[in-house]
Amino acid sequence: MTSSPTPGLTRFNALDDSAASAELHEVCASSAWGSKMLAQRPFATADALYAANEAAMAELTADDLGEAMGGHAPIGRPKPGDPTSAREQRGMAGASEELKNELLELNLAYQEKFGHVFLICATGATGEFMRDAVKVRIDNSAEQEREIARGELVKINRIRLTRLVELAEGE
Repeated sequence: MTSSPTPGLTRFNALDDSAASAELHEVCASSAWGSKMLAQRPFATADALYAANEAAMAELTADDLGEAMGGHAPIGRPKPGDPTSAREQRGMAGASEELKNELLELNLAYQEKFGHVFLICATGATGEFMRDAVKVRIDNSAEQEREIARGELVKINRIRLTRLVELAEGE
């Protein structure tokens, strides 16, 4: 348990609402999630911030989840110039062209079925792991997949929030 605020959390708590909202939007594209998180400030500890993330994610509607997923690049195609997207998808960096093409095809089939990108916490995952996950998850119902994506968003947000609270002024 984190018992005291980190310099980054102290900095985040001190931001005006507009600046804090912008930082939260970098974590998660859902405006409902951002509003719920903003309303909880100040956070006494990083653990309180992570708990607020989980609670806010649990309350998101299907439309809110769609908005959150809309902020994520497809696996294998990080957003150009986006260091977060590139860092999170580092496991695809050494993937063969064959694997990248297979993932592209699977991503397109998934997106056609569900109407949104395949979402997985890609940090530390290999291209093969992500490919296998798409192959399994594409057979899910829309409801099952929405709840799996919600869980993946919780993990992604926590990683991003950890980076936010570990950054001190000027980093």
